[in-house]
Amino acid sequence: MAFAQERGIPIIDTHIHLFDTSRPGGVPWPPKDNALLYKPALPPRYRKLAEPLGIVGAIEVEASPIVEDSQWVLDLAKGETILVGTVGHLDPGMPDFRKQLGRFHQNPLFRGIRFGNLWDRDIGDVLGDAAVVADLKALADADLSLDVANPTPKLMASVVKVTDRVPTLRVVLDHLPQMDPKTAAESLRELVKRPQVFVKGSSVLRRVDGKVPEDPKFYRPRLDEVMGMFGEDRVMYGSDWPNSDNWGPYDLVLRVVRDYFGSKSRAVQEKYFWRNSLKAYKWVRRAPGQPG
Repeated sequence: MAFAQERGIPIIDTHIHLFDTSRPGGVPWPPKDNALLYKPALPPRYRKLAEPLGIVGAIEVEASPIVEDSQWVLDLAKGETILVGTVGHLDPGMPDFRKQLGRFHQNPLFRGIRFGNLWDRDIGDVLGDAAVVADLKALADADLSLDVANPTPKLMASVVKVTDRVPTLRVVLDHLPQMDPKTAAESLRELVKRPQVFVKGSSVLRRVDGKVPEDPKFYRPRLDEVMGMFGEDRVMYGSDWPNSDNWGPYDLVLRVVRDYFGSKSRAVQEKYFWRNSLKAYKWVRRAPGQPG
């Protein structure tokens, strides 16, 4: 099987989380009762896992609703060239959104925000607020992206509304393989028509009857559905590390999608493993081994 690493294709992981559970007061996420996750998740630990597998860069996605934690990641990234971008946390519609957006946007590693089924807020519940729409327009005007997390049929319907109101905004659908596409078929058909909407092939692993299948063949039908809808130009790789450890080790996460894309052309593999993420995020090349 012609896997990406064997064919010399570099990989950008578009979805990792960073946090330090050892800091005073702990962190908002993960919960302390999750012994598997509640330990520091910092770049050296990630590099040890990822670099031997052909990962050359990663985009960090916020794991905290605390605004200053987005700054913490940007400060951390200064000396960590494996980090080619970060998706921070800001709530559109909040009084200081523009001020904070301007502050973070001064750093070229800040590539957008995440908003969705997170921190007890649902994007669909606040979309009618004119201030939210105005802030999303400001995000688009800054050439930054919007990640929407934890897919549900309601969230997909909300993204249709978002892209109606702000058609210039690049949107990334996080973790879409988690959801059965048939449950949101109408909304997804609309989103397929909108070339500014991208899909993150993250959270591919699923638990069935208490077990996580390790045979890559099990995951092919769902990946076929996602690729069949959005095509080779709009789907990209993301691991969801270390949250992915709840389902399996990093090498399994990557092996499943490598198996799926291994039978496809080199051009398609390159799109999935790095080229599409460059279009979606316009991330920053920081080391010689990184593409772009």
